[in-house]
Amino acid sequence: MTKRRELLGMTVLAGAGLLGLWPRHRAAKAAQSAVFPVMHSEADWRSLLGPAAYNVLRRESTETPFSSKLDFETRAGTYACAGCDLPVFSSATKYDSHTGWPSFWQPLAYAVAERDDTSFGMARTEIHCVRCGGHLGHVFRDGPPPTGLRYCMNGVAMTFKTA
Repeated sequence: MTKRRELLGMTVLAGAGLLGLWPRHRAAKAAQSAVFPVMHSEADWRSLLGPAAYNVLRRESTETPFSSKLDFETRAGTYACAGCDLPVFSSATKYDSHTGWPSFWQPLAYAVAERDDTSFGMARTEIHCVRCGGHLGHVFRDGPPPTGLRYCMNGVAMTFKTA
């Protein structure tokens, strides 16, 4: 019976690894255990952020495409992390990627950090806020000049302030 349970447990873990669920869970736990200048308990994060922002910023979820009003924002200004208000992107680097998420070709200096993300069977680069560790989105190498990068961000993970 014990052998059967061990085999079942290994099968479930292997399946979760193939689906990308296990590495994602480990990455979220690693982000939660890291030390950042702005830190709160999980209960405090839940009360400070709405459910959607909490799921994206703290649980590394993704919002539904075309659901964020920031995807359609065209005014001059600054996009800040919704978790700690650190300015992370300028409207001067925003463009319409037609993906359904706010996209930028460059972040502000010293605003974001990168981490490898191999969840869902893909190799991607995850973008986090350097001040609170909040998950903002991913960066891809299919963007416009001058960088050729597409910082595909979750609108719910950011706020916008006009210039």
